[in-house]
Amino acid sequence: MPETKDKDKRKRTNTRRLPQKVAACYFTETKTKPDYKDVLVLKRFITDRGKIIHHSKSGVSSKNQRLLATAIKRARFMAFLPYSDKHAL
Repeated sequence: MPETKDKDKRKRTNTRRLPQKVAACYFTETKTKPDYKDVLVLKRFITDRGKIIHHSKSGVSSKNQRLLATAIKRARFMAFLPYSDKHAL
């Protein structure tokens, strides 16, 4: 009897992971850099709750992701972007 319990624990479902699309970096394609004054572009990279989207989801390169995070934080400080969804424009 104890063997059947162990087998049940080891039994796993065969779930396949779908390959994720690798998006090209927006800033590399447009040959621009993230700028805190360009609010329409920065809005693409934040969620509706005001969080910065991770680079694996947005497809931005690591270097541009760091620049993007700084630009978003500057835009928030200058009141071009809201800090959270409760401070929506």
